[in-house]
Amino acid sequence: MKKIYLDNAATTQVDLEVFEAMKPYFLEKFGNASSLHSLGREARDALENSRKKIADFIGARASEIIFTGVGTEADNLAIMGVAWANQNKGKHIITSKIEHPAVRETCKFLEEHGFKVTWLDVSPEGIVNPKDVENAITKETILVSIMHVNNEIGTIQDIEEIGKICRKKKVYFHTDAVQSFGKMPLDVKKMNIDILSASSHKIHGPKGIRFLFVKQDVKIVPITHGGGHETGLRSGTENVPGAVGFAKAVELCKEKMKSESERQKKLQTKIIDELLKMPGTRLNGSKDKRIYNNVNISFEGVEGEALLLRLDEKGICVSTGSACSSKSLEPSHVLSAIGLKPEQAHGSLRLTFSKYNSEEDIDFAIKTIKDIVNSLRKISPFGKAW
Repeated sequence: MKKIYLDNAATTQVDLEVFEAMKPYFLEKFGNASSLHSLGREARDALENSRKKIADFIGARASEIIFTGVGTEADNLAIMGVAWANQNKGKHIITSKIEHPAVRETCKFLEEHGFKVTWLDVSPEGIVNPKDVENAITKETILVSIMHVNNEIGTIQDIEEIGKICRKKKVYFHTDAVQSFGKMPLDVKKMNIDILSASSHKIHGPKGIRFLFVKQDVKIVPITHGGGHETGLRSGTENVPGAVGFAKAVELCKEKMKSESERQKKLQTKIIDELLKMPGTRLNGSKDKRIYNNVNISFEGVEGEALLLRLDEKGICVSTGSACSSKSLEPSHVLSAIGLKPEQAHGSLRLTFSKYNSEEDIDFAIKTIKDIVNSLRKISPFGKAW
């Protein structure tokens, strides 16, 4: 059975060119980048070359790119590192109610340790109003953290405007750009971003490598301690193959960003138009301010997990929400924040596609989803005739 993978917001298939670029750094050029001998220097050169390629991609300096192991670590370093370093100035942080758990749970942790967090509401389409950010800033505010693109509903925030407000108010601005990096143009200077985090495995690179952009003048301290790697902010032996793979993935994204965005936008439009023809369906998140590879739809009278499992039997891999919280029985905090009732949230399906998905894949997925939804509604305990 052919597998149709439509869960690319969770992770992506590693590109073969990325894999080939990494191989020598596992088998031949395997030195520790901190070693002084020739193999170590070779590894260091590869690491720094990768750092520069990523920095150039977002308009940053190479010295402002910090490699970390996973996304959660990067967001923790961004938020806690700034909080601990600037607590003499103030203990107030602003974020939104739809952030990724890596940001959300970190802010909750800081609340338990004497910090005040303002949790901004979003519109029914999942949009943060920049005016709400501005109005929430006080003399005690040290950090604003608003994600660029939501991982569940795909909505795009106006981070350039939010960054402008933060710059004017002399408050650090962090954005989790995991879902936008490699898909949309990012310029940290133009967008007034002080700290930005992004992951390799969302753009057909390897897992286990992420970067944190930290603007040169940002006051931040490490949250882990050791040998002082990554300019002292992230100790631990550097993942050279991962960095090389990440940089290669960035290079490939840069080559086809425009063409892929246009192609995938057509697939997205087709999915939304076809599925919304069914009664009792609603699109979650904005239709216009939305990343081009994300569709999140709720089906009345259907349990999302049952739909997911039936689709999996047909070879279609999808999600009912964020991969980081997929084992939770609680309704999605994102869908709750935009006003969905628990039963609506539990009946949601997220489809996220990539360069490896064809129009034929999408046609098959649409037909299969319609067939299974109709089948499940016939046995629905809600008792409504569809």
